[in-house]
Amino acid sequence: MQDIRRILGFRLSLSLWARLLPLLVRGHRLGELLRCAEPPPGTPYRGLAARRIVRCVRRTCRRPWLMRAQPCLREGLLAYRFLRRAGYRPVLHFGVDRSSVTDTAMIAHCWITLDDQILLNPPPPRYVEIHRLG
Repeated sequence: MQDIRRILGFRLSLSLWARLLPLLVRGHRLGELLRCAEPPPGTPYRGLAARRIVRCVRRTCRRPWLMRAQPCLREGLLAYRFLRRAGYRPVLHFGVDRSSVTDTAMIAHCWITLDDQILLNPPPPRYVEIHRLG
C-alpha cells in the first residue's frame, strides 16, 4: 500500500511540475532555472528505478502545450529534480553545437547522465559541453 502511495505521489508531483515548469522558465536566466531544478531536502521517491523515472518524465512531456521548442530542457530539468528526489545523483549537462557558435543564435541541448551513463537525450557528437549541474 505504501508503494502505491509513493508511486501515485510521484506521478502527481511530476505531472504538476511538468505543467508549472514552462511558467517558471519564462523570462529566467540559466542560473535561476537551475535553482528551480534543485529539489528540497528528502527522498520521498527512494526505491523507484531511475529508468522508470526517466520513462515517466518522457511520457509526461510527450505532448507539451508550452515549451515545445525546448523539449530537452523541460525533460532534463524534470528528470534531474525527480531523480534527486529518489536519492540518485544525476548530472544535468548543457552543451552547444560547435557549428552554431559563430551564428547569431546558438543551438543548445541538455542531457542527463547517471554514473557516467546517458539516461536521457543523448547529445549528437558535434555538441560540446559547456556546463553541468550535479
